[in-house]
Amino acid sequence: MSRYCVVVAEGSRARFFTLEQAELPELESGPNLVEKRTMVNPEHQAHADVLWTDRMGRNRSPNGQSHRYDDHRSQRTEEMERRFARDIARELDSMTRANGTRRVVLCAEKRMLGFLRRTIQGNMPSDVDLQEIAKDLAKLTPHQLHERLAREGRIPRRTGRKGH
Repeated sequence: MSRYCVVVAEGSRARFFTLEQAELPELESGPNLVEKRTMVNPEHQAHADVLWTDRMGRNRSPNGQSHRYDDHRSQRTEEMERRFARDIARELDSMTRANGTRRVVLCAEKRMLGFLRRTIQGNMPSDVDLQEIAKDLAKLTPHQLHERLAREGRIPRRTGRKGH
């Protein structure tokens, strides 16, 4: 059971953490941010040239004149990110309910945070404090992420071993 859940998300990946007490507080510092799950958006991971190959080279007519076409890339990308945000929200809901979470810290770049906000709004239990950070922190290690969030007062700081 963890009172804190931290989600770090961007277009291609989401990482889910809980704040866990040290198993042996007399020997270890704690609490520790522990990564519980990672989700990958395989559509986003694909290279643009692979994702859009069905449209490559089709902007010329047989007589050699070029013409414009709209292959709806931005709409497709937006829908792909929206679907991934829904998957993230479902996993967050599951973790929150299973762990008795009281605070969720949601860190995401601005665009993804917008998709997540719309998906999560109204679905989060009323007794859960949702805090948002509009920054892409996906590349931080668990220790770096913990230090940053603790510095901002979002989660408790790590303490040294008892008696030291």
